Amino acid sequence: MRITPLYARPEPTISFEFFPPKTPEGEAALLRDVVPALKCLHPAFMTVTYGAGGGTKSGTLRIVSTLLREHGVEAMAHLTCSGSTREMLAEVLTEAHELGIGNILALRGDPPAGQAVYEPTPGGFPYAIDLIRYVKSLGHFGIGAAGYPEGHVQCHDKKLDWDRCAAKVEAGAEFIITQLFYDAGDFLEFEDYLRTKRGVTVPIVPGVLPFINGSQIRRITKLCGAGMPDHLVRQLEHFADDDESVRQLGVEVCSGICRRLLDHGVPGIHFYCLNRVLSCQEILRNLRLA
Repeated sequence: MRITPLYARPEPTISFEFFPPKTPEGEAALLRDVVPALKCLHPAFMTVTYGAGGGTKSGTLRIVSTLLREHGVEAMAHLTCSGSTREMLAEVLTEAHELGIGNILALRGDPPAGQAVYEPTPGGFPYAIDLIRYVKSLGHFGIGAAGYPEGHVQCHDKKLDWDRCAAKVEAGAEFIITQLFYDAGDFLEFEDYLRTKRGVTVPIVPGVLPFINGSQIRRITKLCGAGMPDHLVRQLEHFADDDESVRQLGVEVCSGICRRLLDHGVPGIHFYCLNRVLSCQEILRNLRLA
């Protein structure tokens, strides 16, 4: 099944993203414990990340295939340009197609380990738009792309970055899932620009990351260039190293963001669950969606 029609349903389309564990034991626990618990929340689909240079290629494809075959959940594989040649990516896509995987989230990706600044791989695709065009040419896959409500961390002009997002749609992306953010206004401004200035009509889906602990969320927001409202920074400072209070704050904040955006009319919410269930479960209960 292609992902795009799922966003045409009357109810909000909920999806979860997680990463392949580094060990066989971790992967077994993910499939035994985490996936069934997330499945109880009735997601429309799940997605699995892909390390730079294919660092998690086998794990990504194996887990997506398992979700489809053994868990009966629609699933999408991430795929990145970073660190891979065109031939390497062609092999991954051939394997994905043979496994029955029908949806790809096409990304530029982060620099490989040890590389501070992103550099296109010789013989590869420089940017996500190039990968999108290639995947589109194969004709086998539904294609998603990333969007950045505050602009990509390596782009000095957020509207230039938004124009690049629109270009991804023109190249073949069928829906957009955004980077995390903690001010709903950033998403609304991004969406309005794409709709009114660039004529984008595909689903634009907010990506939401519930907090796990203070140090983690500070590191992640710094890495991806996501801002945090002053009042939220003060609350995080107040809770300091009280991880459970920070987690509960994340549930409260993300519930509010989701509620506002669902009332606005977004077609769904994509949760970056970090291989955990509880916060997503509580947010969906707050929204009366679970």
